Amino acid sequence: MQFGDDISSSYQKQSDYRIVYLKKYSSTILAMKKLGSNNHLLDSSAKRRLCQLTLEAKKAALKGLEDVLFEPPRRALAKSHAYLRKINFLPDLLGDSLEHYPCRVFIDVGSPEDKNVVMKWFVKNYPKRNQEFEVYNLEMGFSGGEARRVTPRIDVSDWLMKNEREEEYVVIKAEAEVVEQMIKRRAIGLVDELFLECNNQWQDGGKKNKKKKKSKRAYWECLALYGRLRDEGVAVHQWWE
Repeated sequence: MQFGDDISSSYQKQSDYRIVYLKKYSSTILAMKKLGSNNHLLDSSAKRRLCQLTLEAKKAALKGLEDVLFEPPRRALAKSHAYLRKINFLPDLLGDSLEHYPCRVFIDVGSPEDKNVVMKWFVKNYPKRNQEFEVYNLEMGFSGGEARRVTPRIDVSDWLMKNEREEEYVVIKAEAEVVEQMIKRRAIGLVDELFLECNNQWQDGGKKNKKKKKSKRAYWECLALYGRLRDEGVAVHQWWE
């Protein structure tokens, strides 16, 4: 924008803009960057609530998430799911009624034997605001011959991009390798809230996991992935088996 000699009489700075360039010659030249709407949130019937925020506003909202665990919980605590009672869910953080979304979806990417436990937990604990959720289980299975690697039986990123839309509210529970592919394929942008399962070297096998090959992922790699998701404005929580 260009002004005369006296900028104070011709311009009033808006709260949702910041000045990025100011130079005075024969007239004053001013450049500004829009930070977002005055209320920081737009109509949630058009876009997902979290995606309407600027990156800094997203990070501010996500500061209300529970603290990351710098050490995995003991197996007894993880199995009891007691730590999950301390989760600060996204609808609570944003005061979102969830009623304006055309569709609300929960997706569990996991093993067939665990799906009932996950689904029961979601039904009991997630703040659904008396809204209906479509529920899907995308099963994991063994592949890779002797390596016995656990992988999704379908391409999760491809499934998301084909079946979910940006204006829908999507909650997903998935393992780290799946999430890394979602980031690489840019499908993570379709997810509002993520429960990140990250199998790592610190976890013991236990009777339930004898058939699974022990993860070679170091726990710091799990923390790094968690931090990357937070930095990108994803509402992410740790999930433990």
